[in-house]
Amino acid sequence: MYDYFYSFIHLVFIGFVALFPVVNPIGNAFILNPYFSNLSRKERKKVVKKIVFYSFCVSAITLIGGHWVLELFGLSVPVIQLAGGIMICKIGWEFLSTDKPKQNEEIASSKAESSHMISIQEKLFYPITFPMTTGAGTIAVLFTLSANSEAKTLPNYLANTGGLLLSIIGICVLIYIFYINANRFINYMGSHSEKIVNRLSAFLIFCVGLQIAILGITHLIKG
Repeated sequence: MYDYFYSFIHLVFIGFVALFPVVNPIGNAFILNPYFSNLSRKERKKVVKKIVFYSFCVSAITLIGGHWVLELFGLSVPVIQLAGGIMICKIGWEFLSTDKPKQNEEIASSKAESSHMISIQEKLFYPITFPMTTGAGTIAVLFTLSANSEAKTLPNYLANTGGLLLSIIGICVLIYIFYINANRFINYMGSHSEKIVNRLSAFLIFCVGLQIAILGITHLIKG
């Protein structure tokens, strides 16, 4: 019993530490804030709850059955990294090359709040949840954690999987907190600082995507 408890606690800690930098709830909250800029507080909570739910589903499915999905389609983790990295690079480039403040003004002047809510609903899974919140980096980390936590006995498997699921829940709680309150931090910093944060975030997201893609290429070459 002690061994199961120790394994559970160990994987909760390891899972949280491994997932936090790749999910990056703090940085992504600033990056994704323009999507929510025209929403009321109540609407923002509603869409963030869906993002958290989608993020948990993507992570849990990847952890429990992701390797079967890859085997079914004949894919490998490096291919997922390469494809996900390219997708993230594309999104980062769009943020860099688009005049977001001007775009937001045009949207605000030409839509009702209900239509904007419908528009954001269509983007909640792609690209906000995948690949921005839980993307190729998250999938690669979860595959690694699930492989390292494989157990021969059912109780040990349940303890290991339960520990990793609890770490995923912890990350989802952070996603909710920071996504809900990102606009408050930005408003405190001022509009000029918001532009700087958005541009820096867009550049960083492009770099992260490029790094994930290069990592996938490297693994493919070595493989």
